[in-house]
Amino acid sequence: MRTLKTLVDKIAFPEGPRWHDGKLYFSDMHAHKVIAVEMNGKTETICEVPNRPSGLGWLPDGTMVVVSMTDRKLLRLERGALELHADLSKLAGWDCNDMVVDKQGRAYVGNFGYDLHKDSPQKDADLIMVTPDGKASVVASGLKFPNGTVITPDGRTLIVGESMGRRLSAFDIASDGTLSNQRIWAEIAPALPDGICLDAEGAIWSASPFTNETIRVFEGGRVAERIKTEQMSIACTLGGPDGKTLFLLTAPTVDPVKCAANPSARIETTQVEVGAGGSP
Repeated sequence: MRTLKTLVDKIAFPEGPRWHDGKLYFSDMHAHKVIAVEMNGKTETICEVPNRPSGLGWLPDGTMVVVSMTDRKLLRLERGALELHADLSKLAGWDCNDMVVDKQGRAYVGNFGYDLHKDSPQKDADLIMVTPDGKASVVASGLKFPNGTVITPDGRTLIVGESMGRRLSAFDIASDGTLSNQRIWAEIAPALPDGICLDAEGAIWSASPFTNETIRVFEGGRVAERIKTEQMSIACTLGGPDGKTLFLLTAPTVDPVKCAANPSARIETTQVEVGAGGSP
């Protein structure tokens, strides 16, 4: 059993955790803020995103990019102000969510595909690539709620969690960033992948909200470890000074109204043996 320590609490709904420049950055989705937290728990609001922030990343020049969910845009933070980087509204089937940015500054953005919060019929969704100059295109289709996404250290493979497919799927990345050779990387049912991260042994840590756990899984589906959490496990990432702090983002509910009215989510940490690998 691993010991979990609370780093920060009283959050509305934490998503998109990224270790960057000695701090953990995350989106407090239902509080409409991007926040940075130091290892001592001190927090700082980086920006406010009226249409709900989700995925986070950085371009090669250090500029932060933020997914704005409900208006389906990718925003760029410049001199303290958010500017439009790419309008994804004509490509995304519904609200945009998580994202990974590669070393070349190409952002891969997922979306719901349908109105999840109104229990609409499920529809497949596309994965969208945004180039550093803001041009957007669909690079993968037929995904069942593409969510957390990682890229291997060699930059050749992208792995995305298909939440409603309860699986992780992989693609080859071409030199121009386009994707091919879609395949199942791991079936993980009954777990449901939300936010994910990659470690230096090639295993993926995946949050699983509805089973209240974060699992470490290898290609093929072997689960090496399960960390049970008191609340729903929403997302995770590796970071800290040596890359071996696993940050677990947990929340008691996914209901937007309840999250905003009674912020009870938190970020918990535990030390693991294998550090971070790949992007993010």
